[in-house]
Amino acid sequence: MCKKKKKNQRGCLPAPISRALSLAPSLFCSLPPFANIGFKPAQNSAQRKAAAVAAAEAVASPAAETPQPQDVPPRLLDRLLRDDRPALHPRCTIDDRVTRVAWLNRSTILYAGNDKWSIDPRVIILVNTPTQYSIMIQNVDVYDEGPYTCSVQTDNHPKTSRVHLIVQVPPQIMNISSDITVNEGSSVTLLCLAIGRPEPTVTWRHLSVKGQGFVSEDEYLEISDIKRDQSGEYECSALNDVAAPDVRKVKITVNYPPYISKAKNTGVSVGQKGILSCEASAVPMAEFQWFKEDTRLATGLGGVRIENKGHISTLTFFNVSEKDYGNYTCVATNKLGNTNASITLYEISPSSAVAGPGAVIDGVNSASRALACLWLSGTLFAHFLIKF
Repeated sequence: MCKKKKKNQRGCLPAPISRALSLAPSLFCSLPPFANIGFKPAQNSAQRKAAAVAAAEAVASPAAETPQPQDVPPRLLDRLLRDDRPALHPRCTIDDRVTRVAWLNRSTILYAGNDKWSIDPRVIILVNTPTQYSIMIQNVDVYDEGPYTCSVQTDNHPKTSRVHLIVQVPPQIMNISSDITVNEGSSVTLLCLAIGRPEPTVTWRHLSVKGQGFVSEDEYLEISDIKRDQSGEYECSALNDVAAPDVRKVKITVNYPPYISKAKNTGVSVGQKGILSCEASAVPMAEFQWFKEDTRLATGLGGVRIENKGHISTLTFFNVSEKDYGNYTCVATNKLGNTNASITLYEISPSSAVAGPGAVIDGVNSASRALACLWLSGTLFAHFLIKF
């Protein structure tokens, strides 16, 4: 029960306050325009404490005082939020004619003077002076959004002012597709669901070898008849200008059958070492087999060795004989298919093998130099006879 107080003494409203509030249509007749204030939720106790201290300092210092919500256009208040002001809180500007004050959230009384009615520990009285009455809500969440009313009693004439709290929430990706493996030619749908206030914009990009490529500005990314060059990582970004974007990635693996990209004929002389090489691209990685006519070759048989490393398979002859010359078949296989290529091991003369393709061997060079010397000598002798 509230005791009667002298004029100009504040601290409680007539009891029961809930009954007085029910008379709002007749008592609260002067309603200033709403103002929109945006609050970012505090993330931890340290941040909440820092915000409260900063807000108190802002109130205590006239130079740093935050503009009154009812006096500032909504756009300015929103800009103050995004500039990361230390704190924004509902406040009332009052004078010495005020006898009673209270803060309400919708029809719920938060504070009446210095008396706390709210059971929420996050709500605290910030300033209660002859000129100002303000509260603070710590660790704001979306459930705090809505109208807040400051009710004052002046010379038996109640008045109210209101502020509308808009809670801004950084973007957060709540659900995103897992990494996926598909066969070439399939259709793929990726999902990226994000929350935030304002509602975030969701963008998909393909992080390809050639650089970031724009794909879609939507929660769903649909790729029909996917090709092998569309494999790789896809980045989902959610942005709403409240905080840094939330970014997640999804990897798409595209399976395709093997194709042989490199197979070259090789020449070697008898008794030398010869190597046949076969390179194939495939996802999953291809398995290799080597054949000579209808006979499958294996390491250790006929003095050969087969070695597979990644996309390349080699067939090595350590001591080539006449019977080793001929056509060989490289076969690359994975679960989507197979392909093959024919490679020839052919004979070259020992001198060509030593000199290399297109080179001139030493014996030929010697003979050529001898003939050149004879020709030059004969030419000089003939010139000498003609002159003399």
